[in-house]
Amino acid sequence: MSEQAKILVVDDEERIRRLLKLYLEREDFEIEEAEDGEQALQKALETDFDLILLDLMLPEMDGVEVCTKLRERKATPVIMLTAKGEESNRVQGFEVGADDYIVKPFSPREVVLRVKALLRRASSTKYLKTDTDSHDVIVYPHLTIDKDAHRVIADGVQVNLTPKEYELLYYLAKTPDKVFDREELLKEVWEYEFFGDLRTVDTHVKRLREKLSKVSEDAASMIVTVWGIGYKFEVIDS
Repeated sequence: MSEQAKILVVDDEERIRRLLKLYLEREDFEIEEAEDGEQALQKALETDFDLILLDLMLPEMDGVEVCTKLRERKATPVIMLTAKGEESNRVQGFEVGADDYIVKPFSPREVVLRVKALLRRASSTKYLKTDTDSHDVIVYPHLTIDKDAHRVIADGVQVNLTPKEYELLYYLAKTPDKVFDREELLKEVWEYEFFGDLRTVDTHVKRLREKLSKVSEDAASMIVTVWGIGYKFEVIDS
């Protein structure tokens, strides 16, 4: 990355914030910290961070609520930090727009790898920028995906997607009619061997359909569930 990426580390435990800050600064990331949900949301809305590491269990406002409110305004990539045994909360985190999760206790080196993987997707261009002369464009009836500008247009309306929602849509749409199982989607879209819940894919597909359907039911209907296997992108007639 040509510019130093800015990361917000949110955790109510100072030792965890310090540990993450230490390892991330070694990789030349610029780090800010927040110790509770309200402070995190305020900073996240005021500053354009490249990524947020967000603890699930926080005082004042938990990580799910922070992510929900953030997604009303911004598509900043979010990695949720969760404790073991919080599976239902973790799934809820995906439903409100988290891009990834890491279970505590974690290896700081794993966190760095996850951060880099997500930033490679989200930071190669400024997300949703509108001043790019794009050459790599997928055009279907009701849906246009401008890869260079990371922009999705459904029936003439721009759709605000998180980086992972965008990458999932692009991955499906670039090979229409091919059926992808959840394991393959996790590996290819998330860019690493993922040992988490396969419902990660389901929750992202659900959110993707919901966002598309708000502006175009036709665009949303092109993401088709293949029961017992996974998903495919099916082009419909205009």
